[in-house]
Amino acid sequence: MSWKTRNRSFYYQGAPAPDDLVLKPAETALLVIDVQNTYLARPERGSLDRAGQAQYDAWTPFHTRMNEIVIPRTADLLAWARRHGIECLFARIACQTKDGRDRSLSQKMPGWNNLLLPKDEHASQLVPQLSPQGDEIVVTKTTDSALTGTNLRLILHNLGIKNVICAGIFTDQCVASTVRSLADESFQVVVVEDCCAAGTDALHEQELAIINMIYCHVMRADELKAMTKLP
Repeated sequence: MSWKTRNRSFYYQGAPAPDDLVLKPAETALLVIDVQNTYLARPERGSLDRAGQAQYDAWTPFHTRMNEIVIPRTADLLAWARRHGIECLFARIACQTKDGRDRSLSQKMPGWNNLLLPKDEHASQLVPQLSPQGDEIVVTKTTDSALTGTNLRLILHNLGIKNVICAGIFTDQCVASTVRSLADESFQVVVVEDCCAAGTDALHEQELAIINMIYCHVMRADELKAMTKLP
């Protein structure tokens, strides 16, 4: 099953297959979203109590996917984009203040999404494997969408970008929010499914079906390369 028929929601079960997309390198950007140290850091399992070990085990599939699939394939996708003159941009969650008083409400709410990531601390930095090169642009946000509260919208327009390829985490949160914002701004969006992850594979797959064909087209990295005919 190809990208043209995969990841379909209830709404698009009978829809015709889309045509191949035309992605001119000069009009296309690759945006890597929130692949930061904080999400890859893990304590020693043996140092945790029983509840902590259960939580550790619940997150193990995510870490396995990130280290074995998402990060290596995103690094390869960045190399491919750079080779063909596709602009590479990055977004990260980071607050300007030490106490996070500039954060959006969603990042102050109690629970897992309560993030305090001061901009200069190790936890908020992009992982080394996906570091920007040269003058590649990084935007800093305290929101889910990379377009909300940043100047990314203006940057993309100034660069002449019409198409945005998205990778990163989490599929069902910051990736989906960014994709929806981009679609509302009339950018053509591609989400590279094997360069994204959610907390669980089920959440990842569910969100791909939700956003596919209305806000973006979802495909694997190899399908993207084959479609563009850029080696």
